[in-house]
Order: sequence, then C-alpha cells, then structure tokens
Amino acid sequence: MSWIVYLLAGTGAGIVTGLAGLSAAVVITPLLVGICGWDSYDAVTVALAADVLASMLTANTYRKNKNIDMKRGVLVGFTALVGTTIGSYCGYLFNQAQPGGLGLLAMLTTIFLGIKFITRPVTGGKDAQGMQEEKSVGKKTVLAMICGLGIGWVCGFTGSGGGVLMLTVFTILLGYNLKVAVGTSTMIMTVVALVGAISHVLMGAKIYALEMIFVVVICLIAAYLSAKFANQCEIKRLNKVIGVVLLILGIFTILSKYAF
Repeated sequence: MSWIVYLLAGTGAGIVTGLAGLSAAVVITPLLVGICGWDSYDAVTVALAADVLASMLTANTYRKNKNIDMKRGVLVGFTALVGTTIGSYCGYLFNQAQPGGLGLLAMLTTIFLGIKFITRPVTGGKDAQGMQEEKSVGKKTVLAMICGLGIGWVCGFTGSGGGVLMLTVFTILLGYNLKVAVGTSTMIMTVVALVGAISHVLMGAKIYALEMIFVVVICLIAAYLSAKFANQCEIKRLNKVIGVVLLILGIFTILSKYAF
C-alpha cells in the first residue's frame, strides 16, 4: 500500500510541477504524512529533494521554449532564498512543517487559483522578451522581491505553498503570461528547494533513501512529460488544464489533511 502511495505522490507532484510550476510538496507531504504516517519534517525533506530535480528539469524545458524571465527571476529568487533559510530553521524549532493555519491557507489559495484559471483564464500578459523591454516594471520588481522573501519563508517552513504563491505574484503582480510565470517560478523553486532540502538534512531529518529515490524518479518523469505538454499547449487550453489540476489538488490535499 505504501509503495502505491509513493507512486501516486511522485506522479502527482511531477504533474503539478511541470504544468503549473508548483512545489512537489503540495502533493508529496500530505500523502506521506496523512496516509503513510511519516513525520512531517521527514516528508518535507523528500518533497524538497523531488522539487530540486523536477523544478530544474521543468525550468530547462521552459527555457528552451523562451518562457523564462531570467533577470527578474534571479532577483526574486535571491530574496526567496533568504526567506527559505529562515523558514527552514523556524520549521525545525516548531518541529512541524505544515502548521494548520498556513497549510490551510495554501490549500485554499490552490482552490482559488484553480477556479480563477477556469473562469477567468490568463490569456494576456507579456512574454519574457516583453518584460525585458518594459521600462516601468522597476517598482513591481521590488515589490515582487519583498513577496519573494515571504514566499521563501512559507516554503521553508511548510515545505509547500511556494509555487502557488509565486504563480500568483508573477501573473497578477508582474503581468507575466501563464507560461512565463510557470517557467520563472520553477527556476526559482529549484534554488529554494535545494536550500530547504539541505537545511532539513543538516537539522536532523531522517533519510529513507530507497523511498526517496523512487518518489524522485517518478516525479522527474511526470514533470518532464507535463512540461513538454504545457509548452506545446495553446494558452487557453493550458489555463483550463491547470485550473482543473489546481482545483482537484486543493480539494484532495484538504481531504488528505483532515480525513486521515
């Protein structure tokens, strides 16, 4: 039974990473904790390890299709990196990676975004080249960096929520089109997850090597296929697909958290 859950966790995590740039932890952590009975801190470590490689692979796919804003992504990623380090330490002190309030907020945000992408799809917005040419985005970039600090803290502390919040910031605040928002988000999540994973290991998280390798490999395969699909998909259709995935994910994670 546990290995079936590991298979589902890796597959689901790869899909949400490749399609929507979300953290693998939004799927892996509630499944390992809620169904398999893992300690939350150990489960987050597995999720962050999956995030590093899956986000890296996904970001590279979006980069090849010119759907990443490297300049502003690096700036937001730096502040997110600082926030993640602080958040990981706070998570260690409280010995829990998903406190009820923050965890529930991330789940509700996922459902909200799912409904939004279905009912009000993001069909406009600038591509990466358009963002580079815009001269009035400086203030928005500074605000996005401040948001990145908070997002990093949430990701480090809860092991989830970072990708959802990044997607919100990039589509609403900076005005990216959906593909650039996902591509830039996964680029940032690669670094954020790496720092988070190292921090968790150094702070004493237990490593279950065989289970971790299995989940990560499945996650990588699913992320690669999902990212390929997303970059070839027409933007309106991609909105609907992401919306449905986010809506199902939000409901499923709430059920996993409170029904087991």
